Amino acid sequence: MSAGPEPGDQEPADQPAVVVAGDALVELTPARMAEGAAAFQPRRGGSCLNVAAGLGRLRVPTALLARLSDDHFGDLLRAHLAAFGTRLTHALPASDPTTLAAVQLREDGSAASSFYANGTADRGLCSVHLAALPDGGALSAGTALHLGSLGLLLEPLGSTLDGLIRREAGRRLVSLAPNVRPGLIPDRAAYLRRFAEWVALADVVRASGEDLAWLRPHEPYEAVAERWIASGAGLVLITFGSRAPRSGGRGRRHGGSGRRLHRRGTRPPAPRRPAQPRRRRRSGAGDLTRLLSYAVEIAADTCTRAGA
Repeated sequence: MSAGPEPGDQEPADQPAVVVAGDALVELTPARMAEGAAAFQPRRGGSCLNVAAGLGRLRVPTALLARLSDDHFGDLLRAHLAAFGTRLTHALPASDPTTLAAVQLREDGSAASSFYANGTADRGLCSVHLAALPDGGALSAGTALHLGSLGLLLEPLGSTLDGLIRREAGRRLVSLAPNVRPGLIPDRAAYLRRFAEWVALADVVRASGEDLAWLRPHEPYEAVAERWIASGAGLVLITFGSRAPRSGGRGRRHGGSGRRLHRRGTRPPAPRRPAQPRRRRRSGAGDLTRLLSYAVEIAADTCTRAGA
């Protein structure tokens, strides 16, 4: 594996290179007790927490922006992040319980989850909470922003992230991964309208084949990618589980894993004036191929671990 530090890596001492904003939860995965009785094993999870922990493990200076409970599960999440070097500077304390997801494994190896998220810590992030963050919630120049998953679905967190992406688009690299959970979406039409607006603001959009089957049923993934790129997305990445991913973008712009972008020194686009398009640094086809190959390698390694 080539997932370790690369020659010449240098870590900034103060500001994070990436801020990941969204969900942080505990997954209760199926297990068996010694006598054979069914049980559940708690595992640290949530798409955004996994991204933040993964980048920290790859020595990218990363902070998770989320509310973390002061309950036992919240302590597990903090310890997990700290163990991988993910910064807790943007983790806000909360007395609300931790979101739980009970996982059921299907026969094909995929997983389905039942979520317990009413009144929970990560879901409760409001815009007023951002004032308690370093510098009042203002992100430093050069810091990338990643959002996605349950955070886009659950209120008030969804509206908080909506305001965050609208504020930061054009100021920095913005990455978006929906990780759609249909059972948590009460109004499909409203979600699709909001998601279309987020795609137009994002520099990198990553979606799975399952996401597309719900977002744009019966539409070829190539057509979906072209639609998103035409709306303003810089690069679209579509993943299909064990199959090879697909990508598309105007001029092969920003793309690939967060760590590869960080190591390449990719900078965010310059701030836009009203009604002006964002300017993105272009990447050649060879760059994009290397970025995707590296991302696939990391994903394959990640999926060897229980709870991925």
